[in-house]
Amino acid sequence: MSVFSTQRLENKVVLITGASGGIGAEAAILFAKAGSNLILLARRADKLNAVAEAASAAHKAAGVQAGGKIAPIVLDVSDAKQVEGLKAKIPAELQNVDILVNNAGFVLGVDKIGDIKEDEMAAMFETNVYGLIRITQLFIKDFKARASGHVINIGSVAGREAYAGGGIYCATKAAVRSFSQSLLREVVDTPIRVTEIQPGLVETGFSVVRFHGDQSAADKVYQGLEPLVGKDVAEEIVWVAARPPHINIAELFVMPVNQASPTLVHRPGK
Repeated sequence: MSVFSTQRLENKVVLITGASGGIGAEAAILFAKAGSNLILLARRADKLNAVAEAASAAHKAAGVQAGGKIAPIVLDVSDAKQVEGLKAKIPAELQNVDILVNNAGFVLGVDKIGDIKEDEMAAMFETNVYGLIRITQLFIKDFKARASGHVINIGSVAGREAYAGGGIYCATKAAVRSFSQSLLREVVDTPIRVTEIQPGLVETGFSVVRFHGDQSAADKVYQGLEPLVGKDVAEEIVWVAARPPHINIAELFVMPVNQASPTLVHRPGK
């Protein structure tokens, strides 16, 4: 018998942003296996639909009777008008969202302060901060009205400690941490739960985006050590969501065994 029960997730409606790859895609598959219903948001329609199909297949393979409804919706969280119109696109049977996973986010470049490009700065803040806040504001009133709900924000080790060459990304993740802490305090008199998960090095498409598609540069970030992968963080997302209703994991800080901070990394393989 497994000691990690996911029965509490059966028939729950889980909305995941940035669901077309990496952590978001892996979380979608695990929630589907647990018998949840899914609303999957991302900008890339082809990849989003592929994740929806994989989640549906995982649900069927798991043999659970609960859940299995999946709605992929193409949406850019950095676009305020798209977010404003989101509820109208959600199927009627999935309107009551139980768990919100704010996963959408990215980093661009390694420019030092003074050389940071205006468009890259704006793009990171629009998605990592404003997009997360927009989606949260869209559903938090519903959570309060129903006296239930769980907001899970994906932060970063970069929100705990800044590093050179990450001035804007670190600032956005520090903002996510502060926003999560404020929300936690605002709903302390309700059953609503608020969690921030702060991963260290995770090998997804993250570094490829940072280096503008340069795979070799991205590979060097993880060279010589075993980083986390998307499924590792997805398992933590599902675990905190499956805790009993009276338990809230406010922060979960997870890193590879050979990482102690954004810059303190031991590479035994080199």
